[in-house]
Amino acid sequence: MTIVTLLVSATQLAGILVTVTVAANAFSFSRYRKKNLLPLRSPIDESADILASFNVDAEGEDEFFFGLATAPAHVEDRLNDAWLQFAEDEPRKKSYKEVLEPADALMGAAAGDGGSQQAPLPRNEVNKMKKKRKPVKLSIEAMIRGFQKYIEVDEGEEVSGENEVPTENEEVHHKVTAWHNVPHPEERLRFWSDPDIELKLAKDTGVSVFRLGIDWSRIMPAEPVNGLKETVNFAALERYKWIINRVRSYGMKVMLTLFHHSLPAWAGEYGGWKLEKTIDYFMDFTRLVVDSVSDIVDYWVTFNEPHVFCMLTYCAGTWPGGNPDMLEVATSALPTGVFNQAMHWMAIAHSKAYDYIHAKSCTSTKSKVGVAHHVSFMRPYGLFDVAAVTLANTLTTFPYVDSISDRLDFIGINYYGQEVVSGPGLKLVETDEYSESGRGVYPDDMIRRPYLIEHLLAVYAAMITGVPVIGYLFWTISDNWEWADGYGPKFGLVAVDRANNLARIPRPSYHLFTKVVTTGKVTREDRARAWSELQLAAKQKKTRPFYRAVNKHGLMYAGGLDEPTQRPYIQRDWRFGHYQMEGLQDPLSRLSRCILRPFSIIKKREPQKDDAELVVQPLQFSI
Repeated sequence: MTIVTLLVSATQLAGILVTVTVAANAFSFSRYRKKNLLPLRSPIDESADILASFNVDAEGEDEFFFGLATAPAHVEDRLNDAWLQFAEDEPRKKSYKEVLEPADALMGAAAGDGGSQQAPLPRNEVNKMKKKRKPVKLSIEAMIRGFQKYIEVDEGEEVSGENEVPTENEEVHHKVTAWHNVPHPEERLRFWSDPDIELKLAKDTGVSVFRLGIDWSRIMPAEPVNGLKETVNFAALERYKWIINRVRSYGMKVMLTLFHHSLPAWAGEYGGWKLEKTIDYFMDFTRLVVDSVSDIVDYWVTFNEPHVFCMLTYCAGTWPGGNPDMLEVATSALPTGVFNQAMHWMAIAHSKAYDYIHAKSCTSTKSKVGVAHHVSFMRPYGLFDVAAVTLANTLTTFPYVDSISDRLDFIGINYYGQEVVSGPGLKLVETDEYSESGRGVYPDDMIRRPYLIEHLLAVYAAMITGVPVIGYLFWTISDNWEWADGYGPKFGLVAVDRANNLARIPRPSYHLFTKVVTTGKVTREDRARAWSELQLAAKQKKTRPFYRAVNKHGLMYAGGLDEPTQRPYIQRDWRFGHYQMEGLQDPLSRLSRCILRPFSIIKKREPQKDDAELVVQPLQFSI
């Protein structure tokens, strides 16, 4: 009788715990939904011929500019930086025993600009008790025909690296995907040796601001342990000054980035931003640059997406210069963990750089100093995913900007799309649109045109409701090296034929962007054309490249792909002011909605019908 009583009590207690847990998560989601998922009422008059008008000719407080952006690691040739060394490093092998891990939700909040995170160490490497297979030397003819023979090797016996051959179920896994399989990847876009190709493409769009960067390792190729005189490359500094003057010769203002995910290899060896001494080295670099070009730079970006760099370098260890140990990984998100530690030193470095830039700026041409901050919109897939979303947002959205708020002339917002969090990973939702690198919605070119239109409308809506927006910079001009995703995802308005001497081919989105920039307007006709072409492609079930592997549960793998899969275009209205957030998508939530739908008093909003009176004409452009 006592055992039965205990079982009954345990069952009741378990029931109470489950009920409380479900109720707590339901309450959390309810609060999250009210704050983030309710329909947005657009202040834009969609019946007007001109949907948005940007005052591109204004100055002072009413200033608004269009710009294009790039960075050294993406485009500069003759640059032996940490990224090149990282990409050329010896690849590891992935055996058939390895199980790829889904992308981590927290890291996914950081990998917004296409920089993929690699999967954790393969499980087969953890099991040291398994026997290895050593290849037996065969004749050349046999090797050509694909015959391979192996003998079992005891754990203690060493296997020669030069004789090691991948097994039948083994594949090579490079640190940077879609890099080794393209022509001349190390040349990037030759912006160092010939910047005029990119500059002319930018100028021809009509933009008034060009964003570029200076690579720290090119100026300081070695750690200045004995002072700057022996380590600084002053010739490179002069070359950068010449490039900046070339930007100005095209009639464009300069926005200059000091740190765009480009930690010198020598700094990575001792720990980089995990140590306070990196602040001093960074300030040495900053003073060299500011003293050289402060009179020809209009906007300064001290750091580009610092939390992205810290997470993927020091927490995930998938970017060069990190190499975290297991303890650092396990404690990285704690208040005293490596993430907050590195972010703290970067905040101090920004503040010091801000003060120095303003001290050196001319009174008549006072420079504006800010940061480029990545903001990712994350939503939960299921009822129990709200906590993971909240944690990711808490760590990444506000802390860094809040810590330097008294030393910011502007905040650059880098936005790529939304992420759907499911358990420990990122869910690919079949009814959502995704970019080639697995970001929702950041596009290929068919999607890029409506994406561009809708986000400009969102910017304009913010402006007319009182948000002081001074400009819009598009990333990027030409397809280039996209961090750990290599040359896979295509983010450029201009395609690059790497097999044909890096020949440039402007895409339709290039001409649309040019039209918007030169007129300063987004028209109803522009919007209708972009959407009609996308919807037609979706109805015809056309496909496009997708550089992220997905498992049978719909979770995206962490690493990128050397060759893309194909994903269909999605028939869904994600226009600004029309997009309706889906509720929770886990099976339990879907079942609950299905049961309760007949009793719902909320009517589903009808989608906006196409304007029958609007006749869409071909886009006119000239080069």
